[in-house]
Amino acid sequence: MAALSSARLYLDGTWADGEGSSISTVSPSTGGVIAQSNAAATHQIQAALSAARRAFDGGEWSRTDGAQRRRLLHRLADLLERDRSEIAELAAHELGTPLSTGGPQHVDLPVSFFRWFADAAERGPRDGYEQPMTIYPGTVPTSGMLLREPIGVVAAILAYNVPTLMAAFKLGGALAAGCSCVLLTSPKSILITTKFVELIDEAGFPAGAVNLVFGPPSVTEQVVSAPEVDMVSFTGSPAVGTVIQQLAAPTLKKVVLELGGKSPNIVLPGTHLSCAVPASSLRFTRNSGQACGATTRTFVPHALVDDYVAASAEFLATLPVGDPFDASTAIGPLITAEHRDRVEGYLQRAVAAGGAIPLGGKRLDSDGFYLDATIVTGLPNSAEIAQEELFAPVGMVIGYDDVNEAIALANDSRYALNATVWGPTPDAIDVARKIRSGTVAVNGGGPMRPDAPWGGPGYSGIGREGGEEGLREFFEVKHVQWPL
Repeated sequence: MAALSSARLYLDGTWADGEGSSISTVSPSTGGVIAQSNAAATHQIQAALSAARRAFDGGEWSRTDGAQRRRLLHRLADLLERDRSEIAELAAHELGTPLSTGGPQHVDLPVSFFRWFADAAERGPRDGYEQPMTIYPGTVPTSGMLLREPIGVVAAILAYNVPTLMAAFKLGGALAAGCSCVLLTSPKSILITTKFVELIDEAGFPAGAVNLVFGPPSVTEQVVSAPEVDMVSFTGSPAVGTVIQQLAAPTLKKVVLELGGKSPNIVLPGTHLSCAVPASSLRFTRNSGQACGATTRTFVPHALVDDYVAASAEFLATLPVGDPFDASTAIGPLITAEHRDRVEGYLQRAVAAGGAIPLGGKRLDSDGFYLDATIVTGLPNSAEIAQEELFAPVGMVIGYDDVNEAIALANDSRYALNATVWGPTPDAIDVARKIRSGTVAVNGGGPMRPDAPWGGPGYSGIGREGGEEGLREFFEVKHVQWPL
């Protein structure tokens, strides 16, 4: 626990204690304070901004080529793998992530993204452009070429739930492109992010390439509105995403937003529940439901609703809720007491509106912020709890009459980030094509792929992270043309 004493800022290659307001890190599993830190002061935030600007405009980082960036990103991935156990334990302390899932979630998956971006750093984005362009025979015949150039200084803003994975999305792409970064993390995840940036430092990235600040909303406001920043990449709620856009607007900087979801899970007629139920249950309980892509609205033929709920309840009973340091634990606590209270408010209003809770909805007898895996039934898709993102292990089961109705219900949401479909593969793929969503997994899909984009339209955000689409976000296009 001595290593958890405080988080630190990282400014132009140098570590510093914050000089701003005090931040108490509270363990979600015990409710006790485990670390005391200080936010960045205004002049320290400016130091980070200036360092990133210098690094991009002419510092050592600006002179690194793709091969050097590839080597540094692979070195970072190596160090994450080396410290896998330490990072998993830190996530259990600070975030309440069970040790049983901490390594895969906070190390293995981010490593796969960093390695993909590392290789992309050397080859550049694959975008189908001809380089050089073909001769254009217009009034004056010309030739030309299209160049991809790094966009500049990137403000990368992380939510608390999976900070190292978000860093892989944002820093992986930005550093591969040759951008410099000012990294901001939620005050709820400053310890694990400090550890991550320590590995950035150890990997040998030049001073100013990555800078870390954190603190209250005023820190984010200063960074996002700063003229030194060329692009903002933010993960969080739609409400805060709207503020990010407003802050960025006066300086006309690019904004990429990943804002969450209320993702549908369609079970088609003829689906074997023994296949669909376990994976569907895990998708809304993993990380205690604190995942933007959690598929929390399950649509089942009316004739199968009771069977589905019974099978789901039976499976969820096999997922122990409790101490994240217990190797058998599958579901840990929610991040704060206030967040648990908010979720319980949704459940209380759902019951008052005529809904039922056939499973869960209870706290553990503990000082931590635990909530059982919960199923809600008896409410329509228009209900508050079916439309609002809870960020908790709470899933709804809603009946439908025919497949067209299921598709319409799935699309009846302001979010469009993720979806799943279960059933005969050709039928399920046909349904997937009709769902408005950035990602659709058919019959379980597979692991998150670093070569595939993540994001979605509507209130789920703007732009993409990961894959070629995510990499291209960090480049500007330059057209160079000359007469023949």
